[in-house]
Amino acid sequence: MPKTHLFDLDGKIAFVSGASRGIGEAIARLLAQQGAHVIVSSRKLEGCQAVANSIAAEGGKATAIPCHIGEMEQIHNTFAQIREQFGRLDILVNNAATNPQFCNVLDTDLSAFQKTVDVNIRGYYFMSIEGAKLMKENGGGNIINVASINGVTPGEFQGIYSVTKAAVISMTKVFAKECAQFGIRCNALLPGLTDTKFASALVKNDAIRNYALQRIPLKRVAEPSEMAGAVLYLASDASSYATGMAMNVDGGFLA
Repeated sequence: MPKTHLFDLDGKIAFVSGASRGIGEAIARLLAQQGAHVIVSSRKLEGCQAVANSIAAEGGKATAIPCHIGEMEQIHNTFAQIREQFGRLDILVNNAATNPQFCNVLDTDLSAFQKTVDVNIRGYYFMSIEGAKLMKENGGGNIINVASINGVTPGEFQGIYSVTKAAVISMTKVFAKECAQFGIRCNALLPGLTDTKFASALVKNDAIRNYALQRIPLKRVAEPSEMAGAVLYLASDASSYATGMAMNVDGGFLA
């Protein structure tokens, strides 16, 4: 019996933001392993280039393009470069995010609030618009937004971050509804507690980690690679009838 080709991404161009480490890096590596040419992106070129070089060394195809998605000009410049260099985009993974403040909601700092909104909402929104315009020109594509279980159940002391992730879930449904006519699907991944530098304030704090583990049926923290498989499913033909979905990969937390 022949193997399935549902997960093949040969010939696809994929852009992954926040891909210099953590969940984004794991996603970039897996998409490249499945045949996609991956554009590895984050704020600084150095980290992107290191991941891209590593993918290439393993036989994959990768290009490093830095982009701070909190800066509108950088978003426009990045998509101009993608258009010029590749002429198309098949997969967009919005993964870069920020969470600069860990405090009671009443202590929210205005600059931290604005930074979180600019990256996690405005950044995802306009990355999706620019990505979808390119996809529309080429007959379709897939947008995957990395949200969070905090978008469903707010994380303690993560007020505005949780609000922005709830917005990402809603945004996913908006793009799914309005872009389906162009052959574009849009889905969200909702990671649970994952061992990344981004989540180190939670993972490395014994009291917080132990409290979280009591609420996770699988009784462990996830590895970044455990998020990548869900993104591969959403980016491939295996999920061809799925759009507007929020897929939680959380060890059973939301159950």
